[in-house]
Amino acid sequence: MSTLAETQNLAVDTRGQRIEELGRIIMAYSDLTERLQQSHEQLKGQVVKLRGELSEKNRMLERRNRLAALGEMAAGLAHEIRNPLGGIQLYAGMLGQDVSDRPASLVVVNKITSGVKQLEWLVSQVLQFTREMRPVVRDCDLAEVLVDALDLAEPRAAAANVKLSVDGPLQLRVRIDPNMIGQAVLNLVLNAVEAQPSGGAVSVRYAAVQGGQFMMEIADSGPGIPAEALDRIFNPFFTTKDQGTGLGLAIVHRIIESHDGVISASNQEAGGAKFEIRI
Repeated sequence: MSTLAETQNLAVDTRGQRIEELGRIIMAYSDLTERLQQSHEQLKGQVVKLRGELSEKNRMLERRNRLAALGEMAAGLAHEIRNPLGGIQLYAGMLGQDVSDRPASLVVVNKITSGVKQLEWLVSQVLQFTREMRPVVRDCDLAEVLVDALDLAEPRAAAANVKLSVDGPLQLRVRIDPNMIGQAVLNLVLNAVEAQPSGGAVSVRYAAVQGGQFMMEIADSGPGIPAEALDRIFNPFFTTKDQGTGLGLAIVHRIIESHDGVISASNQEAGGAKFEIRI
């Protein structure tokens, strides 16, 4: 038979084992609770991120639908305007021949012809914006495309005392429509040059990115984009210039979208505008 002391010792050992097991259970639950809390925070962060992405996608879809409707309307108007313009130009030419011996009258006719040509150019710009863009994608060197675009912009930049620079790998193979991307870059660079009539700098930076093909940044040292214009900068017919159709950046936006890319505009902290492209 066990003595009283042995019974007491056994009871103490049993209680000790139970306390130890309870401690392990509590620690296990504590670890589990901590892991669940971490998972909850991670999921919460992902939900916030996905909500932000969904909101941005909805905004882009709404913008695309709005531009599509506007494009259809503009295309219809452009075609309706082009037909009578052709008639006006024809009759103005005939009138010019009739008054060729009357200098004062010929000056008026030439003004009519000049106005018609300006309207023809505007109609062509509208039709270029509204037509469906289908990139002819092929393997090419992005560095070469950018150099060609900057070469075309160089005379205007030199005349305005604006320095052009490019920074990126010597060669970067991508699949794009080189003509369309070259046109987009040229438009952005020329806009940056025009924003600095008294001189400045325009830089083009590019690099490969994970999960995509490349990123590109066109930045200048000009006055930047007015804050109230940032949300409308890519809208067709919106312009901050005294002269212009407001279609240049809208066409650039469509070119980038046709490559399944995104473009955004912002102002740099140090001053000047910046356009970022990801394709």
